[in-house]
Amino acid sequence: MNKKIVILGAGMVGRTMAIDLSKDFEVLSVDRDESVLKLIQGIPNLTTLSANISDPDVLRKVIEPADIVVGAVPGFMGFKTLKTVIEAGKDIVDISFFPEDPFELDELAKQNGVTAIMDAGVAPGMSNIILGYHHAHMQVENFVCYVGGLPVEKTWPYEYKAPFSPIDVIEEYTRTARIVEDGQVVEKPALSEPETIEFSEIGKLEAFNTDGLRSLIKTMNIPNMKEKTLRYSGHIELMRIFRETGFFDEQEVQIGDQRIRPIDLTTQLLFPKWKLGEQEAEFTLMQVSIQGTENKQAVEYNYSLLDYYDPETGASSMSRTTGYTCTANTRLVLNGHYSHKGISPPEYVGAANNCFQLILDMLADRGVHYKLEKVGG
Repeated sequence: MNKKIVILGAGMVGRTMAIDLSKDFEVLSVDRDESVLKLIQGIPNLTTLSANISDPDVLRKVIEPADIVVGAVPGFMGFKTLKTVIEAGKDIVDISFFPEDPFELDELAKQNGVTAIMDAGVAPGMSNIILGYHHAHMQVENFVCYVGGLPVEKTWPYEYKAPFSPIDVIEEYTRTARIVEDGQVVEKPALSEPETIEFSEIGKLEAFNTDGLRSLIKTMNIPNMKEKTLRYSGHIELMRIFRETGFFDEQEVQIGDQRIRPIDLTTQLLFPKWKLGEQEAEFTLMQVSIQGTENKQAVEYNYSLLDYYDPETGASSMSRTTGYTCTANTRLVLNGHYSHKGISPPEYVGAANNCFQLILDMLADRGVHYKLEKVGG
């Protein structure tokens, strides 16, 4: 009998994952919004359910028949959802970008015999998997990741569209960025240390510090690590103006006889402008550099990804690069290739026997290709 997968969240990425996994498994896609569920109805081996999965009792009932759960909810729901799934004794692969420490659930997952892979997207996600693999085979001294998802067409006024949950995008502009310098964790403001980088296929983009290292700070003993997000030129200054003026603040302010959170007003006005069209061309760009010593020789591994919206399937690049990394990890668990009990950040998966190559192969089968350039060694 086919194994059953319950996917929590049917947004752009969640739908792409549901379609991909339904080719091999029975999939139930769950979301509160019936309009997004309608977009994937009628696909073989794929059923949909409208339910309020923010209610733990509802969530437990929904996932009861699952062999594995895939989490694709917004970050503010992520930790609570992950905890409920673990308490139910279900394996889970998750892409929600929540701010809490996932290792707080490590002992709970071990007690319940649960394999819980978190941050299983593109970055964090594939960037961690790449580093985890090389960290297991060499002495890494420097790790740098540049990553961004952008529309092909620059549209005034923002020249940006959100390829995933917009509220999680705003987190990139407000959450303090943690990087590692000379073996020490250093906190820097989001949007700090801007730099301009020229990409041959795209042109000039600007990069800024974001809090993308996440679990790597705890799991990797590497002297220098940082992640930077890529945007079109001018975006940093615009978002700094929004932030410093208070448009992203969560503390209520008095306006007339009402109290509102500035971020609530901002999201109401901003998100329609940031909404990525269902067939709008966009791309995902990532460059990962790993430097260190291998077999007593200096070596550098450079991975690059440039992936575009697929007009044939209608899948956005971000949903492909994020979603297919997640579905690859899901297949590894279901097929018995990865079975570590407890919380597993993606770097654990990358270090596991043969998992890195299996993920690369599964991504390539779906048209997502990482190019490798090796220098030295």
